[in-house]
Amino acid sequence: MNSIARFFKLQEHGTTFQREILGGVTTFLAMSYILFVQPGVLSVAGMNFQAVLAATCLSAAAATILMGLAANYPVALAPGMGENFFFAYTLCGAIPLGFGLTWQQALAAVFLAGVFFIAITLTGLRARIVNSIPNSLKCSIAAGIGLFITFIGLEYGGLVVSAPGTLVRLGDLRQPVVLATVAGLLFIVVLLSFRVRGAILMGILASTAILPVAGIGPLSGSFFTSASSRADFLGSSIWPAC
Repeated sequence: MNSIARFFKLQEHGTTFQREILGGVTTFLAMSYILFVQPGVLSVAGMNFQAVLAATCLSAAAATILMGLAANYPVALAPGMGENFFFAYTLCGAIPLGFGLTWQQALAAVFLAGVFFIAITLTGLRARIVNSIPNSLKCSIAAGIGLFITFIGLEYGGLVVSAPGTLVRLGDLRQPVVLATVAGLLFIVVLLSFRVRGAILMGILASTAILPVAGIGPLSGSFFTSASSRADFLGSSIWPAC
């Protein structure tokens, strides 16, 4: 542990090994939704769910490890949510609303965009573009992404459902998954009000523990793709972490 602490300069950054472990576990559980949302969105474009799931796990893990080892920065990386929906519903969406591309063609476009992104980063143009954006707009973008992810969580938790007249409405509060979601959120709010460390992690674990009691079974199926979907897996691996 001492060698790890020296390598990551934990003392210089005012943190401890135990605190970093707690933060890492909390971050993983808080953003692990992407493991299922990403394949769910891209499967709309015709991609194999299990192949995208495997590619999401490997690409996010590789990018996060590289961020820690190369930059010594405690930031976890995973595929971007906005780009997912743009990929599925705009690039691969039906004409006239979308471009009508196949997912293979859309992935090629993403690959070329990634090469261009690296090029403008190496030349310093990306930094100039980012610095030219007003701070108010940067904060609003971060807030918008947070609200977007919150909405996805509320949807998957059953708290909001689609409605023809108003687009969304309150879900059925009698459903077990909704009760578990509400109980977990209230538990987190109470712990945060008392300034309990690891409140979010405890809330996630508590919500997970409630699910079997509520009669909601664990997920089943393989996380990794079969040999028949290797093409999807290799193609999905091109998808960049954002």
